[in-house]
Amino acid sequence: MPTPTPRQPQDLAHLLTRAERLAARRLQSVLDEDGCSLDAWRVLALLSDGQGHHMTSIAETAFLPPPTLTKLVDHLVDQNLVHRRVDPLDRRRILAYLTPRGQTYWRRLDREVRAQWPVLSDGDDELLRALLGRLVDTLDEASTETAL
Repeated sequence: MPTPTPRQPQDLAHLLTRAERLAARRLQSVLDEDGCSLDAWRVLALLSDGQGHHMTSIAETAFLPPPTLTKLVDHLVDQNLVHRRVDPLDRRRILAYLTPRGQTYWRRLDREVRAQWPVLSDGDDELLRALLGRLVDTLDEASTETAL
């Protein structure tokens, strides 16, 4: 019986890329029904916690360059889904929040996405989330060590 070849980093990268693209396609097909982009969904998801977030943290979380994020947030403001406020702790910075209309819109989107999202069985969702979290932490540590 042949010995299985050890898994190569490129195999994992390929699987992660394929999973991300399939997930993005699935998400976008649900979001298209409400006229929402995947980038807007990521921003709305972050702002749904009601905490208010600086544009820098939103850009990092949504994986968007700052100029692109600014245009997207401007569009969400025009739709009355998001509003901006001056940060009371640092008046040079702006915090973004969902408007009441944005909260309603987000809850509807979230329900629709959850209803159509495939669920892995027997706790595999939690296992996958934990393993991906460990991978992210490991890669972050490795890139920090390389930068030093």
